[in-house]
Amino acid sequence: MHDFFQNFIEQVEQTSLLEYIAVVTGIASVFFSKKENILVYPVGLINTIIYVFISIEGALYGEASVNLYYTIMSVYGWILWAKKDRQQHIVLHITFSNKKEWRNQLLFFAFFYVAIFSALTWLKNAFYANTIPAMDAFASATAFTGMWLMAKKKVESWYWWLATNLISIPLYFIKGYALTSVYYIVLLVLAVFGLIEWMQRAKAVQQATKFNFETQ
Repeated sequence: MHDFFQNFIEQVEQTSLLEYIAVVTGIASVFFSKKENILVYPVGLINTIIYVFISIEGALYGEASVNLYYTIMSVYGWILWAKKDRQQHIVLHITFSNKKEWRNQLLFFAFFYVAIFSALTWLKNAFYANTIPAMDAFASATAFTGMWLMAKKKVESWYWWLATNLISIPLYFIKGYALTSVYYIVLLVLAVFGLIEWMQRAKAVQQATKFNFETQ
């Protein structure tokens, strides 16, 4: 245990200013997401762009691909969340996934897991031994799925974020990014509260929709 904390302290002392900024903006973006606040995207873009740079610098190509995807999907999500109707009401609301949407997201995850695992296995053998294909692919594929569903304001996005955070905690620590590992612990806690809050909001939307339908 003493060696663990000593190693953690040494890694934190070596953490760059950029990583600190990325951690703070990442936590802030998840907080805004939990509150269904569109600031999740501009703040999140700062986080993802920094992590693309950090990941490439550390030859963490799986993580770099995830954060590049985050960057692209942040722009996409920002557009969807900002849409309003003629009365200036927000168009997109938090909802639960139906059976078809669950099937699609599982297929989405499976496709990216296989693709990323295959690519990272080749990368590990050809270029970089620090890659952990199974863990990296799982973290990436769950994150890809979570980000896609968050852009569509689906409650189930939080299940995928929980999976991403759980695997990322040990993954980043093993690779020498102690502060980022702690960051994912914080994100894990926020994801639990985010799931609870989005479930409540989705139920409220269901009730409002049912009421409007019955009164028409």
